[in-house]
Amino acid sequence: METPSFLRRLFGNRDKAGGPAGETLALCRKLLSERGEASGATLARETLAAWRRLDGTGRGEFFNALVREYSPSPEAVMRAAEAYRTGPDPATLAQLQSVVEPLRQELFRRLNTAPEGTATLVAMRRELLTRLEEHPEWAVIDADLLHLFRSWFNRGFLRLERIDWRTSANVLEKLIEYEAVHEIKGWDDLRRRLQSDRRCFAFFHPALPDEPLIFIEVALTRELATRIAPLIDLAVPVEDPERATHAMFYSITNCQVGLRGVSFGNFLIKQVAEDLQRRHPKLKTFATLSPLPGFARWLKGARERLGADLAPLDTPGWHEAKDAAVLGERLSALGAYYLLHAKRGSDPLDPVARFHLGNGAALERINTLADLSAAGLKRSAGLLVNYVYRLKDIETNHEAFVKEHRVIAAGAVEKLARDCPLAASSAEA
Repeated sequence: METPSFLRRLFGNRDKAGGPAGETLALCRKLLSERGEASGATLARETLAAWRRLDGTGRGEFFNALVREYSPSPEAVMRAAEAYRTGPDPATLAQLQSVVEPLRQELFRRLNTAPEGTATLVAMRRELLTRLEEHPEWAVIDADLLHLFRSWFNRGFLRLERIDWRTSANVLEKLIEYEAVHEIKGWDDLRRRLQSDRRCFAFFHPALPDEPLIFIEVALTRELATRIAPLIDLAVPVEDPERATHAMFYSITNCQVGLRGVSFGNFLIKQVAEDLQRRHPKLKTFATLSPLPGFARWLKGARERLGADLAPLDTPGWHEAKDAAVLGERLSALGAYYLLHAKRGSDPLDPVARFHLGNGAALERINTLADLSAAGLKRSAGLLVNYVYRLKDIETNHEAFVKEHRVIAAGAVEKLARDCPLAASSAEA
């Protein structure tokens, strides 16, 4: 029987096992040559255990070997491509697809058969991402893992769960650990965020049963929230959720660095909005209270064109000064200009804006002095933004953004951007 092509590729390029990663690489080769399902799962478990024992040097050697030994053969790809070009039929197409796919992907699939295989591969990519800048040649490994993760973590496999005070302590602890937008300061803080006028939902995957992939925090209110303090302050009284007319999404946290690039948030927001509307018919407005994480960095460049207008920002405690409101007005105009006109290609420079606008939300309002925490002042100069999800308009807004790169914004936000001094200088230029 003819040796499978992927084995010919593997053993034809094999180096002798040696160095810190030698044992792990030898197990990888053995795993790829194994045909039995049970013995393959055992080998996968042993291989991942060996990888976990490696130190940083050994893991670097392992990643280098994945690039060196497990990439497609350029000669084989050229031959298959030429065969398909001269005779484009299902057989030559299948051969081309076979030789183009990196052997790494088959290795990762087999490693995934081990208990905790998925979790280890996610951890593997997390480490890879932390070192990718130093080793750009490892980008091919990242591309393979991301390709597989987008299939393994597609929406059909995800389970939406509401998180409340009865949820396991293991998961609750992870909410405190992972929260990336508004720090959860211990158990009392978390308990307030889970009371009857608050909601928290998370996506889980069967392979990572106690690991939230992403979670969203919601406040049920009777008005559009424009500051974060009333939503997370422990002293704020608990309201009757049945009287709420607004669902305010005030924090969305992606929990797994190793799953960066796998989209969960767009599904989460829409499903949570539909679930809340079904359970609370009085809810009429679904909106966010969102940071502008790229604003402070952009503002540094803008200040060179604005001169002394923003000089008070250099003074500690500027937001407590008597003229803070005046400075806030300048910042709100700059924030509107930033969201409407600062671009990465054809889309907004701000990543949160790209996310919500791409989901079909509309840019509703810029709020000044809205997040006075150290993190809020550092990343957004205290600004927060309301994006509104009008369920009947989501698809239309999404299409306008994706196809025309058009930002759907309220008239007041557009006027703020027009009144920004940068708008006048851009027009003159």
